[in-house]
Amino acid sequence: IIVNIKLYIMSTKSLQKQQLNNKMLGFASLKQVAIPPTGWIKAIRTALGMTLQQLGNRLNISKQGVLDIENREKEGAITLKALQEVAKAMNMQLVYGFVPNDGSLDALIERRAREVAIQIVQRTAQTMQLEDQANSKKRIEAAINERTEELKKEVPKMLWD
Repeated sequence: IIVNIKLYIMSTKSLQKQQLNNKMLGFASLKQVAIPPTGWIKAIRTALGMTLQQLGNRLNISKQGVLDIENREKEGAITLKALQEVAKAMNMQLVYGFVPNDGSLDALIERRAREVAIQIVQRTAQTMQLEDQANSKKRIEAAINERTEELKKEVPKMLWD
């Protein structure tokens, strides 16, 4: 029963990871989009021909308040809530997400698992070398590959230390 529960938990986590990864892949092409130098809010407001006062009226704030929002966005100090409110006021929707630098969650996990596996195996290899029991490079690489696969399968919390 315990084995079945562990398999169920592992398959559920795997399914959750795959579903999340699929959602994130939708954002991948957006990595290439450059943020306008003035920030999105000002760029869109200007493109729409909307004045500071008009956007302020839609947000129930002053035009100085809109300027403050635009400046906070440009500085990277704006909240998601403020961005959502501005998007709504301009009849738009804020889209928010993350894109793994490695291309996918699986690739991110694999890279990190390999890094940790190398540390673990090299530590062991150094100890064995000090005891005059050194392994060949081929055996060390095989051990790294094996440990990487184990870490990928388990994805232990220590992977992110």
